[in-house]
Amino acid sequence: MLKTHTCGELRAGHVGQEVTLAGWVNRRRDHGGLIFIDLRDRWGIVQVVVSPDAAPEAYKVADQVRSEYVLQVTGVVRHRPEGMVNPNLPTGEVEIEAHSIRVLNTAKTPPFYINKDEKVSEALRMKYRYLDLRRRRMQHNLILRHRIVLFIRNYLSERGFIEIETPILFKSTPEGARDYLVPSRLHPGKFYALPQSPQQLKQLLMVAGYERYFQIARCFRDEDLRGDRQPEFTQLDLEMSFVERDDILDLIEPMMIALVEELSDMELLTKPFPRLSYSEAIERFGTDKPDLRYGMELIDVSDIAGKSDFRIFTQNVAEGRPVKALCAKSLGGYSRKQMSELEEIAKESGAKGLAWIALPEGGEVRGSVAKFFPEELRRELFERLGAEEGDLILMVTDEHKTACEALGALRVELAHRLGLDDPDKIAFAWIIDFPLFEWDEEGQRWDPSHHLFTSPMPEDIPLLDSEPGKARGQQYDLVCNGYELAGGSIRIHQRWLQEKIFGLIGLDMATAKERFGHMLEAFEYGTPPHGGIAMGIDRLAMIMAREPNIREVMAFPKTQQAVDLMADTPSEVEPEQLEELHISIKNG
Repeated sequence: MLKTHTCGELRAGHVGQEVTLAGWVNRRRDHGGLIFIDLRDRWGIVQVVVSPDAAPEAYKVADQVRSEYVLQVTGVVRHRPEGMVNPNLPTGEVEIEAHSIRVLNTAKTPPFYINKDEKVSEALRMKYRYLDLRRRRMQHNLILRHRIVLFIRNYLSERGFIEIETPILFKSTPEGARDYLVPSRLHPGKFYALPQSPQQLKQLLMVAGYERYFQIARCFRDEDLRGDRQPEFTQLDLEMSFVERDDILDLIEPMMIALVEELSDMELLTKPFPRLSYSEAIERFGTDKPDLRYGMELIDVSDIAGKSDFRIFTQNVAEGRPVKALCAKSLGGYSRKQMSELEEIAKESGAKGLAWIALPEGGEVRGSVAKFFPEELRRELFERLGAEEGDLILMVTDEHKTACEALGALRVELAHRLGLDDPDKIAFAWIIDFPLFEWDEEGQRWDPSHHLFTSPMPEDIPLLDSEPGKARGQQYDLVCNGYELAGGSIRIHQRWLQEKIFGLIGLDMATAKERFGHMLEAFEYGTPPHGGIAMGIDRLAMIMAREPNIREVMAFPKTQQAVDLMADTPSEVEPEQLEELHISIKNG
């Protein structure tokens, strides 16, 4: 080894020892007679002192080095002089008196500071990602991610799970996002697909008798990107046999509690995790992934609004469309411009408009519908919402789901403006009792709300023949701080039931057998009841690292346009490669 110790491990107990370190020059300071070098590696930073009298050759080398040079330093650990201790560094009590310095490699001036946490454009960071990864923030994030994965592996292994890898090259079975396809050289015109998840394979492992399986799996989806999505991502994939829904929840919940408490200093607000039905989550929060770090819940005020003089309210209530409302504390002084911004958010979520009443401090009640609510009715509305002077009431009326979702989007926006989405707090919840299907108006068919292998609630199976829209699925989501962190279900394990689901979603049996024949056949060989869950490692690390997007917890992510700026990919390939794969590029 070129080093005897790491830069971050030296303490007062090492004083008097000769050590050899290797790392990068974090900072160099020439004090006219002494040169100080802060030497950095992954474990930390230590101060090196070079004197022209004690080590003239080392001093000559130190005089030439610059930031990010790679050095090997040999010297003796000593106490820092009195008054020179740095309490902000774990190694701040000591320094190295250098005897020799060897330059292992030089470095050009980096395009941005490595030793400062200053704002740098993301494009520049992505282009020089290998330099960005040297920065302390990124090192912290990747080390945290490693600890999360290690914790999960140990936790599950101690509970009888075994880790099994599944193929990256598999069959294309379009059932959600677009597949990434891989052409086969040996079988012209045929393709593998990169797995969107190991869903079918983990179910087949249950058929094979591996009752407790998990995997830290790489998954691929060709979909439009956002802050919490990447083309390739990592998930904890887990499956168990002979279980019911609560068995899965009772395994994952204590794991997540222990993980947060051991690996972070975040305040865990929900313990035990609340269990909300899908309909309750939509009703109270306008979304099936509610952020429970704050209140500001949606309230149904249809009975009050229906007595107002506002025709849209009275007409919609009479026709069965609700009026939903929320109270935003302290925002009663919002300007017309700010109200227009909120109305635009509501419209982006499908609402036709936004009604509001403000209670400015010391002023008269005002708002787009204030004049349509007599004083007695206003008082009833304020009491229902717990509104006080200085507050703002927002109301949306529409079809139930639209009204809830529009107001739910406003809830998230207002919480952010009010600083209620505290990154130092973490709140989990289970969402259960999802509808098994969603109606696709355009395709005139039922679509699975989760995926087509989700088993219906046993008592709802008869509804598949009469009212499929009322059937509930045995699925569950774990949500955290407004994100869907994990999703799973009890699976179908009987061929007749799987074939019935195929029929309901408009998948003819010939196509079903072509895509899923291996699954259907496996179900005839003693498939046990089973279920599982998949959790986004990237999203979990993002939340625990208090980062705004998952690119900050991935070593080499793609940009929002799915481009790797560092490697300049996707890129063209040689014509010979395409010819070998029997592929031609169609221009235009």
